Amino acid sequence: MRLPIIAATVAALSVGVLSAPADAAKRKVAVPNKFDGNWSIEVVTQDGPCDRAYRYAIQVYKGQAIYPGGDVSIRGRVSQAGVVEGIISRGADSARVSGRLTLRGSGGGQWGSTGDGPIGCRGSWTAIRRG
Repeated sequence: MRLPIIAATVAALSVGVLSAPADAAKRKVAVPNKFDGNWSIEVVTQDGPCDRAYRYAIQVYKGQAIYPGGDVSIRGRVSQAGVVEGIISRGADSARVSGRLTLRGSGGGQWGSTGDGPIGCRGSWTAIRRG
């Protein structure tokens, strides 16, 4: 069943992909991100046929999310200000994610399904820094 994949991929993207200052971006150099570290992400479905909730351990290194728990496509970013935006997908299932991380070690936002998979799922995610 593909419904659990939406929540799994939302968690994987919740902490984003590389965001660098303008000069580093021009040189295409990965720089450390203030949000690098280990994060625990909880994903909750508030509407639609997707599974209710999941919790995942994510590592952020130089702004890129590392999630060894599945084969998902991650496209997105977390800015140096903590703004999270992106799309994650697996097969026909995908979800658009937005939100914010804080330097106090927490964060959260919203997600909603897109694509050919189960349309109409949406919910929220929260993050806690674990190291």
